[in-house]
Amino acid sequence: MEKEERVHGWEVARELEKEKATIGERLKPGRRQIVAILWGLVAFGIVFFIGCWLAGNPFDATQRIPSAYVKAKGWVGTNEWGIIWPVVGLALFFEFMDASAGMGYGTALTPLLLVIGFDPKQIVPAVMIQQASAGIVGAFLHREFENVEWKFKPMSETIKLWLLIAGIGCAAVAFSITAIYAYFKVAKVWIKLYVAILLLVMGAISLWQGRRERPYHPKRMLFWGALAGFNKGVGGGGYGPVVTVGGILSGVPVKSMLAVTAISEGTVCVFSIIVWLSLLAGGVTIDYLLLPSMMLATMFTAVAAPYTTRVFPEKMWRVVVPGYCVIVAIICFYKIIPGVIAKLSG
Repeated sequence: MEKEERVHGWEVARELEKEKATIGERLKPGRRQIVAILWGLVAFGIVFFIGCWLAGNPFDATQRIPSAYVKAKGWVGTNEWGIIWPVVGLALFFEFMDASAGMGYGTALTPLLLVIGFDPKQIVPAVMIQQASAGIVGAFLHREFENVEWKFKPMSETIKLWLLIAGIGCAAVAFSITAIYAYFKVAKVWIKLYVAILLLVMGAISLWQGRRERPYHPKRMLFWGALAGFNKGVGGGGYGPVVTVGGILSGVPVKSMLAVTAISEGTVCVFSIIVWLSLLAGGVTIDYLLLPSMMLATMFTAVAAPYTTRVFPEKMWRVVVPGYCVIVAIICFYKIIPGVIAKLSG
């Protein structure tokens, strides 16, 4: 029994809270955490500079899409770009919450950027690259900050969960894009309404039941991983909340589940990037205008958030994570209600 517990992957977080029982003790970084922060900054800095290069439209398939914001700035037909500070501000908040609470970046930020006046082909590729880098680097940071442990020999439950969730998520993304858009032609407003209702219900259930420890049921993650991948494919959001809250309801400790969500979503986003790149061969154009602004925000918040997860106790995250899930659902409702009313009124 003792051997089985050692390979779960979440004992390290529990041992840290026993060894350093107060927030103040966990707040003091050791050499390991300082080195991890520096490596995280370097990794995000590299992606930031790549984003700056891509924003200048170095390829034929990268063009300045004439969205409302681009027209207002006078950038139509040019390779001009700049750091968009309102986007940096929004990304700072939602990436911090996404990296520390496991959700909210694509789900909440995408509709806000659409309202500001950006085109989906400016938003989605940038979000996918940002989430891929934030997820993969975040998984490393969560380990270094002792929120999780990744073991291959013997394989820990955290590694098994990552492979299961990411694998079924990629398959569900491919299926949902084909099924919903190619065959059933479901209006996007109903897809967004479905995602918002799902998040609200899951958040409420988790708030009600999540304050106590639950027995671990890994097979339930087959369902949650597939549902999250389906959401990602049909609506571009709703992945992190479903995986994170689904993991909590399946008995995974919150801190480690946040790390598993990060690496799983990062993996699914890498798969999505490959899909987007394959679309370029078919004549689709992409505009990376938003990528430098998103990565500038990510450089700081995606490093700080896993450290925040380390500092505050597990019992607090059992309330914060589902509570934030409910808030994200309310934001989604606020953004889609006008579209639903318009659809119902004909």
